[in-house]
Amino acid sequence: MYEQVSHSLLNEILDELRPEIRNLKLRHFYIRLGANFYAIHSLFKMLYGERGDFREQMVSLVETLAARYIERSPHLRKSDLAREKDHNWFLHQKWVGMALYCDRFADDLTGLRSKLPYLQDLGINMLHVMPMLDCPPENNDGGYAVRDYYQLDQRFGSIEDLEALTASLRKRDMLLALDVVVNHTSNEHEWAKRARSGEKKFQDYYYLFDSRELPDIYEETMPEIFPFTSPGNFTWNEEMGKWVMTVFNHYQWDLNYHNPAVLIEMIDIILYWANRGADILRLDAVAFLWKKIGSTCQNEREAHLLLQLMKDCCQVTAPGVLFIAEAIVAPSEIAKYFGEDAINAKECEIAYNATFMSLLWDAVATKNARLLNLGVKNLPVKLDRATWLNYVRCHDDIGLGFDDNDARLSGYDPALHRRFLVDYFTGKFPTSPARGLPFGENPKTGDARISGSLASLVGLEIALEQQDDAAVQVAIQTVLLLHSMILAFGGIPLLYYGDAIGTLNSTAYLLDDAKRNDNRWMHRSHFDWEKAEQRKHPGTVEYRIFHALKKLIALRKETTAFADQDNRQLLTLGNPNLLAFTRTDPQNSRNRVLVIGNFNTQTQLLELSDLQAHHLFLQEEMLDLCSGNQLKASNGSVLIPALSWYWLKD
Repeated sequence: MYEQVSHSLLNEILDELRPEIRNLKLRHFYIRLGANFYAIHSLFKMLYGERGDFREQMVSLVETLAARYIERSPHLRKSDLAREKDHNWFLHQKWVGMALYCDRFADDLTGLRSKLPYLQDLGINMLHVMPMLDCPPENNDGGYAVRDYYQLDQRFGSIEDLEALTASLRKRDMLLALDVVVNHTSNEHEWAKRARSGEKKFQDYYYLFDSRELPDIYEETMPEIFPFTSPGNFTWNEEMGKWVMTVFNHYQWDLNYHNPAVLIEMIDIILYWANRGADILRLDAVAFLWKKIGSTCQNEREAHLLLQLMKDCCQVTAPGVLFIAEAIVAPSEIAKYFGEDAINAKECEIAYNATFMSLLWDAVATKNARLLNLGVKNLPVKLDRATWLNYVRCHDDIGLGFDDNDARLSGYDPALHRRFLVDYFTGKFPTSPARGLPFGENPKTGDARISGSLASLVGLEIALEQQDDAAVQVAIQTVLLLHSMILAFGGIPLLYYGDAIGTLNSTAYLLDDAKRNDNRWMHRSHFDWEKAEQRKHPGTVEYRIFHALKKLIALRKETTAFADQDNRQLLTLGNPNLLAFTRTDPQNSRNRVLVIGNFNTQTQLLELSDLQAHHLFLQEEMLDLCSGNQLKASNGSVLIPALSWYWLKD
């Protein structure tokens, strides 16, 4: 469609808006709507153009955008304008995030506000609070089975408490990220209740089937997400006499985005939370948004079109808000959630770098960086105005999502190597110090993922039990090495609450009937504030981890080469135990940092010739930013101590 045609249609649609919207002076809204309408209309038509109610739904969408813009507060509109002017603001090296559960970290939102000084002390200025929306007390999947999208769970507090938190964060120049679960609702959601009562309108919000005929056809190509605890992808509902698509759990009903009303509802929900002060919205399970017979029902092209629509609509009403794509998918798929066939990100500005995370854990287990180097080399290229979220641990299990071909090139059989990694991190492999548990084991394929806290997975738990000081030091070094990589790699580093003080696995979840069958709760423990106080006492484990991380975070913020401007170059080394890459300030090519990590438990030699080919170590010494000392070459090589890292400058 020609743009002038779409703009003509826009004028007609504006004439059809409700008078209370049409008569307001909404200068910035109409400018943005005009700039984005061609894309919005085109995408909406691609998805829903064959429907008889297309025009009616298009008017409803524009009214939703306008209503939420009218509601948006003056200070948020001002922030939107500033971020539009400085559109790469989130690529700055100053941002360092932390993910946490509100109730497990600080009881409620008021408590969380009182704990902000702890986060600031560490250097955290982006806060991802795990889902807080209203959920059933049981069957809630840790907050991802939403009962009411417009209400907080009363355990956390009120909307006013949340807005008080966002006000405090703004004063501290801290960002807030909140979750919106876009793929499914709780079976106790009002839409699901009305569907069960027989209302056709709301039955069309979900995938419902009278018989097993179509579900069985879907099942031929759909994988099982939780084969042990929730096998299959459909659940029989006796009250309706229908099969419901339930990809994750029987109580999570998948939303049917073939219905445009569902998309408009979700855009309204996204903008509602943007208007409550969220700077970033994490869109959960985006890979699953579009279901199609004969496919895996993941990563479909239409899912990307839906995300583009969500982004374009948000650009009209709340352009200062960013999206995180929660898409833990194959390396070849993940970059598509920035947007395909584009220069700038047009879906989500931020995506989880799950591949880098899994590669780091591989290096810990194998004590070498062979697969890590190959995986980093083959990471998909991100778009401009997009960035990775780099993390070591998160609330979820550890999936081993590296590329099979990279594993083969590293000399591993992919299936056997994943089995080794599961055995290693669950302590079954001889000499392994890890204390994790397998999660989501599939008895049909033998596949599994890994649960456990960072500290327990790297051996701190067993080292403390055995009072082995040397093993304690190895575990601490591993914690710091992993974080040194995510802080320097390029993107936004995301720490996990508890990791900065060496939090171990918790078995408290076994006492809770609602959690005992999900061992991920072993690394979702209540934050121990008495343990956190130990960070103030030199010599304690908590002090050694916390203050080393605090220093690294401060150094990152001072190092302009760490801003994410596609300025990373991986170096090819002769030593497979080392990872090395440079970060170069695009504004000043002489401002370059060499990052080196040794994943072996022995000192390694780095040949000077590998570096001098890149014009590094030409004077046979470089300044280590982390220690403030000069690292010197000797006899044509550089010694890299066990489990150590360097951030080096000429």
